[in-house]
Amino acid sequence: MSLGDGCTLAYRLEGAVDAPVLVLSNSLGTDMGMWAPQLDALKAKFLVLRYDQRGHGASDAPKGGYSIDRLGRDVVELTEALGIQQFHFCGLSLGGMVGQWLGVRESTRLDRLILANTTAYMGPPSGWDARIEAVLRDGMAPLADASIMRWFTPDFVASSPEAISPIVTMLRQTSPVGYAGCCAAIRDMDQRRTAALVEVPTLVIGGSADPATPPEHARALATTISGAALRMVDAAHLSNVEQPSEFTAAVLDHLTG
Repeated sequence: MSLGDGCTLAYRLEGAVDAPVLVLSNSLGTDMGMWAPQLDALKAKFLVLRYDQRGHGASDAPKGGYSIDRLGRDVVELTEALGIQQFHFCGLSLGGMVGQWLGVRESTRLDRLILANTTAYMGPPSGWDARIEAVLRDGMAPLADASIMRWFTPDFVASSPEAISPIVTMLRQTSPVGYAGCCAAIRDMDQRRTAALVEVPTLVIGGSADPATPPEHARALATTISGAALRMVDAAHLSNVEQPSEFTAAVLDHLTG
């Protein structure tokens, strides 16, 4: 799907044709394949729209820094082009940051919102500048190895190589230029005040062992967003992969309860 600025987004639309639409938004360094553990259960109840964030997977990776505004507009333009006017939205990490933007600026499009393993602010900017420099210099391989140790608990890394292997592949195949562009979006983002403007029914999912977006970040989001529910799971950053059954149940409870 070609967007207004010429960037092409890869997407898949699958599931129950006459059911409500559920948009799934991937984390930094992955692609739509990260939702594989949830896909069968969600397709049974929803028309599921997955897409690769710009800079990731099969989507284009324009040079330069992106912004949360741009990533949010990507969702708006994609759904409009597909004739989708109302949808649920579930985003993890970077996807959850996009979800916050939608909840504030495009709330009339949203039915229900799920913000997983995410935060309203992820400073300091200097850390993201260093990461951008490193990935453009050294590529994704060193970052992929380091990310796995932050994204999953040690026990899960040791016991579940079959679940982690696809994530490693996604990381290694991500465009360094696209990854750096999304790093710039996170670096420049601060939604700590605007999150209070989210009025759609919201579920915040946090990982009790998440070092990337720690539990206090999940609690802060749930406190800031009026009426938001909080669900903590025993996992690190990619909680949908580490605790797939519990994550899927939380999503279905929120969207159908």
